[in-house]
Amino acid sequence: MGEMLLVNFKDSLPLVIIRPTMVASTYKEPFPGWIEGVRTIDSLIVGYGKGRVTCFISGPRSTLDVIPADMVVNAIIVAMVARAKQHSEIIYHLGSSFRNPVNFSNLHDFSFRYFSEHPWINKEGESVKVGKGIVLTSMPKFYTYMAIRFLLPLKALQLFNTLLFKKYQDLYTVLDRRVKLVMRLVDLYKPYVFFEGIFDDLNSEKLRIISKETCHETDIFDFDPMNIDWDDYMMNVHIPGLVKYEM
Repeated sequence: MGEMLLVNFKDSLPLVIIRPTMVASTYKEPFPGWIEGVRTIDSLIVGYGKGRVTCFISGPRSTLDVIPADMVVNAIIVAMVARAKQHSEIIYHLGSSFRNPVNFSNLHDFSFRYFSEHPWINKEGESVKVGKGIVLTSMPKFYTYMAIRFLLPLKALQLFNTLLFKKYQDLYTVLDRRVKLVMRLVDLYKPYVFFEGIFDDLNSEKLRIISKETCHETDIFDFDPMNIDWDDYMMNVHIPGLVKYEM
């Protein structure tokens, strides 16, 4: 709706619409790994690192469409310059699913490897050990897993807690909160973790070509997802940034 209003009322002004996918921490600028707030995939990574998430859910062919924040900013700057004298509107999709895809199972692997090597330290100064966890490929599998692994034991604990006059109330409260967190995250991200579509970034690729032909500072204003080494980015930039700034 907002884009439609812009097109209808832009008059003769140049109009550029930028559509980034999931925006992650910075790739290079102002420094690698900078991030503000926990969002999208970061909730899963943080929950896993703190020992609160024990399983990952994703479709077998689901793609994790992520783009670093500084690449989004670079694309905006380049688009402003390239389209300054154009009167027609144009839309740029900024993502990685078309040219350099990474899937949700990779996210599970990155998270396990990182927190196995660099355990998170909680408020008590204790290292939180994470398990390998499992990847569930459908919602029925997830609900079955949660029922057997958590909901039934939690119901039993609730019963014993009631019979013993709230003796285990603190333990029950903590476990109940963890289960509700997982269920809330799953409900929030269900449309994304089973999404198999990819976004064509042809316009963005044309913009990159124009930038290379006319600008001598293309390395500074890089927004090409092909330049992202996902293993290096996740293990040495994004997850360390999350730990430093948000955990």
